Amino acid sequence: MSGMRTSLNLLSRTTVTWIALLAILLLVLTAGASGAASASRPSRKIPVIFDTDICDDIDDTWALALLLQSPEFDVKLVTTAVGNTKSKAKTVAKFLEIAGRTDIPVGIGVQQSKGSHRQDAWAKDYKLSSYPGTIHEDGVKALIDTVMKSRKRIKVIAVGPLPNIGAALGREPRIAENAEFVGMHGSVRLGYGGSKKISAEYNVRASAKDCQKAFTAPWRITITPLDTCGLVRLKGEKYQRVFKKNSPITRALMENYRAWQKQGLRKSDEDLSEAELNKRTDQRVNSSSSTLFDTVAIYLAMSSELVKMEKLPIRVDDEGYTRIDDSGTVIKCAMAWKDLGVFEDYLVDRLTK
Repeated sequence: MSGMRTSLNLLSRTTVTWIALLAILLLVLTAGASGAASASRPSRKIPVIFDTDICDDIDDTWALALLLQSPEFDVKLVTTAVGNTKSKAKTVAKFLEIAGRTDIPVGIGVQQSKGSHRQDAWAKDYKLSSYPGTIHEDGVKALIDTVMKSRKRIKVIAVGPLPNIGAALGREPRIAENAEFVGMHGSVRLGYGGSKKISAEYNVRASAKDCQKAFTAPWRITITPLDTCGLVRLKGEKYQRVFKKNSPITRALMENYRAWQKQGLRKSDEDLSEAELNKRTDQRVNSSSSTLFDTVAIYLAMSSELVKMEKLPIRVDDEGYTRIDDSGTVIKCAMAWKDLGVFEDYLVDRLTK
């Protein structure tokens, strides 16, 4: 009987071992199948191209920081617009490297000058050749290629004048078939600072012909005019949370804000001593943000929950006004805030997470 019990025990242990091995094999096969399925499924992230006139106003840098802090996006390319676009590309590349996002290519847009910009001091010693990622000398071509080769419709987020977009549409009109346009452009019912008098908003006025091209191209268009984006500014505790965060992105953001403020003050009063210049710069940088127009375009590329949207026929005239006109293109316009305070909280939370 003891021999039989021994045989039964050996058989039981062997059976248990085989069952365990089969269970492990099943888990491996299931994990592999799941991984293969995940790899074959398209990403749910929103593919975007960010076209920015960074270094002219500091809000572009805030928008870039928000873009990088938003996991909803798959950033395919950043292109620089207006003025000395090669110099601006240094600021973008340095910022991306600090943020650990050198997977994002940088495209040098249509160069209009070799002049300087207000944030140049921040990246003056940075060499584009040192950027670990890709630098495209022809940013317009890179934009076209990125759109045309994409399997998913790309959102082109543009937060400055539109020479790059105008040039891209001129070279390859079909980009409008595989892209959507999200812009910070115009003044529909409110002007700067919430004025009841509409403005020829800078991004439109500075390159009206290119804006006309963009606004009449056959793609879906969403904009935040001054009616909403012109009201965003961080103050008090909300601003202090970003100012004091001291993460790599917020440090780079505040360093750029300081360079931007300092250069603006220096230009407005060349007789200021260095000590007084630094004092005034500190007062501004330590207290509040400037108007953060461009951050709203980043938000609109993923959601419109916090704004009141209207579909309006918009025509861009030669003076840079965005007129409601029955002959215009029907555009989705963010015309008012449902709760601006909630958007400010959202912005702070994203930047400081």
